[in-house]
Amino acid sequence: MKQLLQDARTGELRVAEVPAPQLLPGCVLVRVVASLVSAGTERASAEFASKNLLAKAKARPDLVRDVLAKMRRDGLASTLQTVRSRLVQPQSVGYSSAGVVVAVGDGIADISVGDRVACAGAGYAVHAEFACVPRMLVAKISDGREGSSREGSSREGSSKVFCEEAAFGTVGAICLHGIRTAEVALGDTVAVIGLGLLGQITAQLLKAAGCRVFGMDLLRQRADLAIGSGAEDACTGAREFRDLCFQKTGGAGVDSVLITAETPSSEPVNLAAELARDRAIVVAVGTVGMELQRKLYYEKELDFRVSRSYGPGRYDAAYEQKGRDYPIGHVRWTETRNLAAFLQFIADGKLNLPSLITHRFPMEQAARAYDLITGTTREFFLGVLITYAGAESGTTPNLSEKIPVSAVAPSSGSIGLGVLGAGSFAQNTLLPALKAIPGVSFIGVCNATGPRSRNAAEKFGFSYCANSESELLQDPKISAVLIATRHHLHASQALAALRAGKAVFCEKPLCLSEDELAALVCAAAEDHAPFLMVGFNRRFAPMAVEMKRFLSEIHEPLAIHYRVNAGYIPADHWVNDSEQGGGRILGEVCHFVDFLCFLAGACPIEVQALTVGNPGQYSMDNVVASLKFANGTLGTISYLANGDKSASKERVEVFGGGSVAILEDFRRLELVRNGRKQITRARWGQDKGHKAEMQAFVDALRGKTPPPIPFEQVVGSTLATLRLRNSCQTGQPLTVQLSEFVASSLQEKSAH
Repeated sequence: MKQLLQDARTGELRVAEVPAPQLLPGCVLVRVVASLVSAGTERASAEFASKNLLAKAKARPDLVRDVLAKMRRDGLASTLQTVRSRLVQPQSVGYSSAGVVVAVGDGIADISVGDRVACAGAGYAVHAEFACVPRMLVAKISDGREGSSREGSSREGSSKVFCEEAAFGTVGAICLHGIRTAEVALGDTVAVIGLGLLGQITAQLLKAAGCRVFGMDLLRQRADLAIGSGAEDACTGAREFRDLCFQKTGGAGVDSVLITAETPSSEPVNLAAELARDRAIVVAVGTVGMELQRKLYYEKELDFRVSRSYGPGRYDAAYEQKGRDYPIGHVRWTETRNLAAFLQFIADGKLNLPSLITHRFPMEQAARAYDLITGTTREFFLGVLITYAGAESGTTPNLSEKIPVSAVAPSSGSIGLGVLGAGSFAQNTLLPALKAIPGVSFIGVCNATGPRSRNAAEKFGFSYCANSESELLQDPKISAVLIATRHHLHASQALAALRAGKAVFCEKPLCLSEDELAALVCAAAEDHAPFLMVGFNRRFAPMAVEMKRFLSEIHEPLAIHYRVNAGYIPADHWVNDSEQGGGRILGEVCHFVDFLCFLAGACPIEVQALTVGNPGQYSMDNVVASLKFANGTLGTISYLANGDKSASKERVEVFGGGSVAILEDFRRLELVRNGRKQITRARWGQDKGHKAEMQAFVDALRGKTPPPIPFEQVVGSTLATLRLRNSCQTGQPLTVQLSEFVASSLQEKSAH
């Protein structure tokens, strides 16, 4: 499919051929008929992207602080690699569109294939021929207007026209939420400052709600347009507008002011205070300066509010991504219901949106729309649409796409690699390490979103990119699969790859439940099963290998303490989501459990975890875990999110046999024995073992070495981590009987 992408370094736009998005559970796949270009949000994004690095840094000092913090923590090389990777990752643009549903994901019962819908949301309702959109960010387009008597009814049989108007849905929902935030009532007098697209739609909605509307914009053309479609009067100067509002209200001032302008200046918010009556409500809908003059707001006891996007539910992952609606009795107007209400206004003929459409561009010329909104063409515009040829043809599209990228044929005898998941970690860390190893041919890459698939394919020289994992698993040229998707997909994808006869490298965690682990144990036990490796990279770090060599001379149980200053991440981060990420114990502590297994040379037989008292800020991610190993070694893991990220992240201390080994952040290793101290410092920065891990994986594939991590330890550390999570919930110790778990897994399989 075709999609409009923006270069994060230069702001340059291009229409690229990328795989269509995967249909995800709880989502619908929409064939887009029209999408709206936002003159505010998208212009700001384009202008930021076109800045040089220094200008970007000045505009976003918060990002600079993040970069500096990462540099102190992870070193210069790692930080530069991360920054470069983000700058070369193309950005999807757009957030308001409409089209026809061509597929419906699991869990949706109220939308069917063939329904026309409006779509919302950055990252979802993008400028592309197809969009995968969560249920709560779509609303069905009503057919009610087909029987209305509105002027222009000759157009009403056109589905394309309906979709073009519905493409305004996201902006319309923003306007509706702004009006609701202002608590506007029937008969109120309302001033609208800024008559761009937001202001024009706001004025029309206010008129439909029975309000008297007065508008102001610096452009006469916009002011005249507002008068023609809803405003009682409009003007172009602040003094003139002030006089107008007081004249029309008998000197009292307006009941509400909606600021729909976009400017860094605070003049609009202070002008609003002058226009308003005592105890009126002023609402900032657009992006404006907010240095309020206290005297103006104090003397009238004004209520200043900021309207947040489309309404309740926005920025709530549980609502938007998982479809957990708010009860209508408690939250009457969510973002979804605002979107649906706006579509009903269209269906009832209450709005004149065609008068706001100044430009239409076919998808192939979409970049011209940005020349328009950024002022390059110096042409008047308002509603700018991108249209998509063939969207209304009624033909069934081919949704399984495999797009050739590189014509380089795999070399004879090379290892054919397929990659599932092309996120930041895969592109920043795993794939560069694999690319440096001779004899590995990059065949196919698949990601849930097309732009990432295409970018990874071009960046690393894959033969093709695809939107279906089956394309890779059925490809005879692929002998090994790297899995770097979100955690909840790891087990099912690893199983599918093993059953397809592919060797598997699965980034941690291997799975999120004991049932999944049992299924993987059974798959790996089958005759001629390919080998399975998990991305426990720390055991391959040069300093870890040196530490292990030092400890191998000790012939007694060890005492190991691993302290991790993990840092805080928000509760709604996907890693903390029990369904997608499994939480930080499964997603991250598994690393440290494996490292203790590596140093101990044995698997845990008992685990216990306790959590630090939680004031409500944390997500069971301040944990002190105890592990007992089969050879008598004891280990503790202090995994803490309540520290300062500027301190070192990881510290391992090992005691035993009259010796001490201390590893600090994989930068400094101190070995002490017989009064002699040996200190090794990293010369070129931190090395956590990713390159050596990939080399070990490739060597095992070629038969040069056995599997780099004994499968017993893969299963043992994973089972121990799963039970650590369970122990966190009860506070009680739990046994980890690996042999019994494996035996029962195989027995249950044979029974079925």
